[in-house]
Amino acid sequence: MSKFKKKKSGALPAISTASLPDIVFMLLFFFMVATVMRENTLMIENNLPFADQVEKLDKKDLVMYIYAGKPSQNFKQYGTEARIQLNDKLADVKDIASFIAAERASKREELIPFLTTALKVDSDANMGLIGDIKQELRKVNALKINYTTKKGSVFGRN
Repeated sequence: MSKFKKKKSGALPAISTASLPDIVFMLLFFFMVATVMRENTLMIENNLPFADQVEKLDKKDLVMYIYAGKPSQNFKQYGTEARIQLNDKLADVKDIASFIAAERASKREELIPFLTTALKVDSDANMGLIGDIKQELRKVNALKINYTTKKGSVFGRN
């Protein structure tokens, strides 16, 4: 005679959580590597002007950024005149030479000729300030200048 077995209940077996810590750490490392940290805190208003003929820069690590514009709402104690921001501090035109020298010193010697200075200037900034910035850049022989803009029509129509 055959022996009959009792039917087991239809419940599913418990899910194994042995690999769960591995998955959590793998996700943690992925987000640590993929996240881009903001380099500078913007202390000025930076409403960029529009341009219809724009070109993307290839190597952003070879770009030095100079911001110009009026201080933003959180930094009104610095006045209402257009100011220059170098990295995370407001600066004067005479500080540009030391900024460029520090940026060049932080790069390898063979990359120095390829450094580009990007001007991120507010559309309402005074052109006299931009002229002074350009004069200071000429003095330190930083002649590769890029004006950062938004893509669009110059006349306000998209």
